[in-house]
Amino acid sequence: MVPAPVKIIVAGGFGAGKTTFVGSVSEIPPLSTEEVLTEAGTAVDDLSGVERKKTTTVALDFGRISLSPRHVLYLFGTPGQARFWFMWNDLARGAIGTVVLVDPRRLETSFAAVDFFERRNIPFVVAVNCFDDAPRYHAAEIREALVVPDRVPIAMCDARDRESSKMALVRLVKHAMTAVPTPV
Repeated sequence: MVPAPVKIIVAGGFGAGKTTFVGSVSEIPPLSTEEVLTEAGTAVDDLSGVERKKTTTVALDFGRISLSPRHVLYLFGTPGQARFWFMWNDLARGAIGTVVLVDPRRLETSFAAVDFFERRNIPFVVAVNCFDDAPRYHAAEIREALVVPDRVPIAMCDARDRESSKMALVRLVKHAMTAVPTPV
């Protein structure tokens, strides 16, 4: 039996950990379109809070994880910078849901992803990437800061940790299976 493909998007702001998330959970070597940040991008890429970042995704990240013998998740990580957002519509087409990865050091970089998936009625979960040096917030504080409805699950995770990333995906799949589309 050939497993059914299930498309999942991993989105979020610049430097939120999307490439790391896809890489940590993928059972195959992930495809990554990471490129070195250049001087040309200094005028458009805000490195505030992520000053040590040296690379960025310029197209997408791709990984795969078998959910069961009957289902395989195909993970598509989006680029985080505004100049690459034009790709999000194509990447999101056919997805059952999205993990919106949030950097708690820079919550404001998450608004665009939350808005994008809300407007398209694509089920999503907010996964707060708990960086070592990041402030710790309760889920209710994240919900309020991002103005996320109660129906949207919020999970704390560590994008570097396979089990933690898998749990965020499990929350998304469960949420997507029970989500009732809301009118636009």
